[in-house]
Amino acid sequence: MTAPRRALVIIDVQQQYFDGLLEIQYPPHASSLPRIVEAIDAAVAAGIPVVAVQHSSGAGAAVFDPDSAEFVLRPEVESRASGDWKLLTKEYSSVFAGTDLTGWLRERDVDTVTFVGYMTNNCVLASAVEAEYLGFTIEVLADATGAIHLSNSAGSADARTVHETLMTLLGSSWARIATTDAWAAALTSGAELPGSDLGTSAAAGAARAGQ
Repeated sequence: MTAPRRALVIIDVQQQYFDGLLEIQYPPHASSLPRIVEAIDAAVAAGIPVVAVQHSSGAGAAVFDPDSAEFVLRPEVESRASGDWKLLTKEYSSVFAGTDLTGWLRERDVDTVTFVGYMTNNCVLASAVEAEYLGFTIEVLADATGAIHLSNSAGSADARTVHETLMTLLGSSWARIATTDAWAAALTSGAELPGSDLGTSAAAGAARAGQ
């Protein structure tokens, strides 16, 4: 079996997510950021392509203003960036929308995209959905991503519920969910991460619910 041709995509590890209303709550950034750094170091050691993405809402925006201190990458990420990395700015939730990332990955024969960063409930989710449409195998590192508490007219959910539900949803069909340690081991060995499928996930869910 051919080893996955991976790329690590670091989504929006910007200061905006480290304080204020959008501060990452679960897993807390105090634990998820070190896992992101571990994934970066493993990717660099393995020589796979690395992409660092920043979100911009445009000059003067209340959040993700490119002229603000909140826009910048966290130093733990920025200090590791090299000339081999692809650095890009996006304006939509998906890292692929309105960017040249798809072509860049295809030029490097990447077939598997590994996502880390923020937020689980926005840009990680949107990027994973579009990656499936584009034909990439998708990996999401559950301990190197994170969510926030949410409440609106549709309902309310704390950050842990949001994160764990979305990891379960992503893992039920089109993404392979893993810890950073498991991913780093697979990267070293050239192995695929195990995944599930909708039928298996549905059967397990029904059994758990006592159906």
